[in-house]
Amino acid sequence: MAEGQFLFSKELDVAVRVVHLACALCQRVQNSLLSSNGSQVNSKDDDSLVTVADYSVQAVVSRILSEYFGSQNLSIVAEEDAQTLSKSDLLQEVVNTVNESISEAPKFGLKISNVPVGPSQVIEAIGRCSSSGGPKGRHWVLDPVDGTLGFVRGNQYAVALALIEEGRVVLGVLGCPNYPVKKGLVNHHHQLTSEISSASPDMWDKGCVMYAKRGAGKAWMQPLIHGELKLDSFESARSIRVSSVKDPALATLCEPVEKANTSHSFTEGVAHSAGLRKKPLRVYSMVKYAAIARGDAEIYMRFARAGYKEKIWDHAAGVLIVQEAGGVVTDAGGRPLDFSRGIYLEGLDRGIMACSGAVLHEKIIGAVDSSWECSLL
Repeated sequence: MAEGQFLFSKELDVAVRVVHLACALCQRVQNSLLSSNGSQVNSKDDDSLVTVADYSVQAVVSRILSEYFGSQNLSIVAEEDAQTLSKSDLLQEVVNTVNESISEAPKFGLKISNVPVGPSQVIEAIGRCSSSGGPKGRHWVLDPVDGTLGFVRGNQYAVALALIEEGRVVLGVLGCPNYPVKKGLVNHHHQLTSEISSASPDMWDKGCVMYAKRGAGKAWMQPLIHGELKLDSFESARSIRVSSVKDPALATLCEPVEKANTSHSFTEGVAHSAGLRKKPLRVYSMVKYAAIARGDAEIYMRFARAGYKEKIWDHAAGVLIVQEAGGVVTDAGGRPLDFSRGIYLEGLDRGIMACSGAVLHEKIIGAVDSSWECSLL
């Protein structure tokens, strides 16, 4: 076997299993949320939403990683703040959800202590995720529920876990509980929003986990596990590959649903300049990276509002999966994204570009340059 094949094998195995477990947790909370009056949702200081699922996933992942890899030198970079939860009326429900999830861990091949935790242990687990990352050492990067707005609306969201070592993303795992496993269903609908929640689970066959390891030259996808995840293999996984489309006229653009998250008007101008003709596929969360990696779309452009700084947990896992599936991800100037500078993607040139291949990427970069001079961004 090739040298390096076993590098990060344990880390990837644990990461894939814990993301499956986290997805199961999210599905329960989302089902409860959609049938309740919104009591499981709070607003943070920046007016963004946070739910029982956000806090619970972060606590569960933190606890499992600490049991497998030791808590003393464990560095986790994650979104949610322990102090905010300690003052929240969601705390007891988070504790209950965490304990329920931990009791299910053995079904996913995760051997951890099954002793029930209380509020202080949950706060401690979430507080353990306060690392700021950086260029040295090993850092786990977690977005417990990426696309919380999609989550509370019953639409697309993702659980994203990555591992950064010496400033480079080496593992990426992306759980997409509402994403159709069957590729044709995605191509049929160009709005991956409310159609998913109104469709029957059998029709959509929804829910998958995608993952990749740097240098493997391939990415993998599994359907969500609803029984038990075997200890010795991932027999249900299959390799995924980006689309082979090179003609912009045949390419599908993937973009955020919310206008606050990107400039739809500028993206539309770039698409027109590049010769794109198909209607955009608008998707909440890092599921956009999943769509590129699996060949459901060819292009993802993100141009954040002025003053907004992109965070590494919103991109790390998805970027690596697209790259290992054969795609290209850079900033809008064609430079690699730098995950070595803390919690933010510092030094970005205008925006982020993900494409299914080098030919399309070069054309889109050129269209951005020609459109930028005419824009007011």
